[in-house]
Amino acid sequence: MRVYYERLGVPVSWWLVVTACVALLGTTLWAGLSPTWAIVIYAVLESASALVLLAWGAATIVVTETDLRAGAQRLPLASVADVTALDKDQTSALRGPRADPAAFLIVRPYLHRSVYVAIEGRPAGQPYWLIGTRRPAELAAAIERGRTAVRGVANQDGARRPATGAMG
Repeated sequence: MRVYYERLGVPVSWWLVVTACVALLGTTLWAGLSPTWAIVIYAVLESASALVLLAWGAATIVVTETDLRAGAQRLPLASVADVTALDKDQTSALRGPRADPAAFLIVRPYLHRSVYVAIEGRPAGQPYWLIGTRRPAELAAAIERGRTAVRGVANQDGARRPATGAMG
């Protein structure tokens, strides 16, 4: 069952800017050609741009009772050590100068806030996830609730002990 769902769709303002760019480029390419060519040029450019924006905005974030899915990646909630909702400045730092090249990032330039998810044991292959989102507090709370529930079940079975991690 889904506990949290978000699609990282491209905002309307970006569609408007792309359409304006298509109009400018299309007019430049069309100059001196027949009106039929104008229709073809505008249609091809706008279709190609729409496909790129739709593909880029198709990424989803899903938190279920047992795992976190961001884009095509999946992370069991039992592997989550720490979750922190980040503001614009913290997100910018972790996307730039403080970024770890091994980390998994699913960020978009139009998403200024994110959630930091530390992986238990900070494995070299993927020490943390940085997930861009429009609702960082809700996403962090959903991951934390799921992590706590999974660890509670695991502790009752004697399989795991809670681990803590720090951003950083």
